[in-house]
Amino acid sequence: MSVKPNHRPTIDSIREAAGRIAPFVHRTPIMSCQTINDLTGGKVFLKCENLQKTGAFKARGAHNAVYCLDEITAAKGVATHSSGNHGAAVALAARSRGIPVWVVMPDNAPAVKQKAVAHYGAHIVHCKPGLNNRETALAEVVAEQGATLVHPFNDYRVIEGQGTATLEIFEQIATPDVLLAPVGGGGLISGSSIVSRALSPATQVIAAEPAQADDAWQSFRTGERVVIDSPDTIADGLRASIGVINFELILENVDDVVRVEEVDIVKAMRFVWERMKIIIEPSSAVPIAALIEGIVDIKGKTAAVILTGGNVDLDSLPWRS
Repeated sequence: MSVKPNHRPTIDSIREAAGRIAPFVHRTPIMSCQTINDLTGGKVFLKCENLQKTGAFKARGAHNAVYCLDEITAAKGVATHSSGNHGAAVALAARSRGIPVWVVMPDNAPAVKQKAVAHYGAHIVHCKPGLNNRETALAEVVAEQGATLVHPFNDYRVIEGQGTATLEIFEQIATPDVLLAPVGGGGLISGSSIVSRALSPATQVIAAEPAQADDAWQSFRTGERVVIDSPDTIADGLRASIGVINFELILENVDDVVRVEEVDIVKAMRFVWERMKIIIEPSSAVPIAALIEGIVDIKGKTAAVILTGGNVDLDSLPWRS
């Protein structure tokens, strides 16, 4: 049965999404690191979406969107644009449903992510970097193929799927004082904030982003949505500007947006690799950097952090340059 894409997400619709995608995604573990606790003066719980299928939380929203489609619509295929993680997730979801998929990718997307998208069977359409170029190319693909658009973040079905990660957090640990997640287009923080507000209104919801891609930070403070077309940040998963419906939800449900510098993103990424022995990509390191650098103070508090992904080009590690 088709689910309308324009209904407003609620805790109930996110719970429905959790049931819908359960056969297709992992219930990822929560990990901790005593060194992070010592550095921050709090207790930090890390939701390891880097261990999710396709290596990122994006599998959640993609599967929810694809499996919301009725049979006739789905048979025509789906299309999206992505720097990598969302594209791989949509490709996997489409493959599992047996439908065609097209993914528009900027030609500077990490090679490891392009390979993953191709591996899952997507037709890749390359474009020049920049949000406008991506969306223009995607519109052309949708018009030519008749496929259904599965937007990376500006889609209620995607937001509901992403929110299931936080739904699991509240089932796995005691209610945290602070919930942190990276913000790019805003799908994850939008869904996460809806869940947090419904289950624990007192929990402080904070989004973190690179200072060199600070459209959400600017938008949050001015109350007007800001678009940065081609930001230059190592956190390639956070280069998209905040979506229209995502920004509305952020204004309603998020307590703060913070920024971190590039050098601190790299430092936090390497810290997690060395101390926790798990692979995270730069986007995942952004909220960790916010904690380690004291931008978000959690002394005497508990914090849940979503490690959004672990897809890294091992031939281009940032500390090797």
